[in-house]
Amino acid sequence: MLKKLYDYVMDLADHPKALWILAIMSFAESSFFPIPPDVLLIPMVLAAPTRAWKIAFVCSVSSLLGGIFGYVIGAYFFDVIGQPIVDFYHLQAQFERFSGLYNEYGAIIVAVAGFSPIPYKVFTIASGVTNLDITTFIIASAVSRSARFFLVAALLWKYGSPIREFIENHLAKLTMLFCILLVGMFVVLKYI
Repeated sequence: MLKKLYDYVMDLADHPKALWILAIMSFAESSFFPIPPDVLLIPMVLAAPTRAWKIAFVCSVSSLLGGIFGYVIGAYFFDVIGQPIVDFYHLQAQFERFSGLYNEYGAIIVAVAGFSPIPYKVFTIASGVTNLDITTFIIASAVSRSARFFLVAALLWKYGSPIREFIENHLAKLTMLFCILLVGMFVVLKYI
C-alpha cells in the first residue's frame, strides 16, 4: 500500500497544481501524513531547476505551518488525535522518553527532528504535549525545516540528477553529519 502511495506521489510532480500539492503534502507530513515531501520536492526541482528556491520556500513554510498544527494537536487534542499517530508509528516508548527531555533540550530535539528522517510529526505533537515554548518551537522548526528543504533544492539545482542518487544512497550519513554539527553548534553557543 505504501509503495502505491509513493508511486502516486511521484506522478504528482508533473501535475499543473504540483506546487499546491507539495504545500498540502508538506503541511500534512509535519502533523500526520507518513510520506515526506521530499518525494515530490526532488522531482519538481529536477523538472524546473529555475524554480528551485520557490519550491523549497513553499515546502518550508507549509511544513512549518503543519508543525504548528502538530503542536496544537499535542497541546489540545492529544488523546483524540495525537496518541493514535504515535501508536501508528509504534513510538510510544520513544515518545515518553523524549517528552521528559523537552524542558532542557526542546530546541535541539525539535531542530534535529526537523532536519532528520525521524518522523518530525511525533516531535511536533510532543512539543505541544510538553508545552515547549511556542517561540522556541517555531524558531527551531523554521531553521531546521528550511535548512533541510533548501539544502535538497540547492544540491539538485547545482548538480541535477546525479545528486538525487547521492542523497538517496547517503541520506542517513548526511543527516547524522548535520545533526552532529547542529548539536555541536548548540553546545558551543551554550558554553560561550
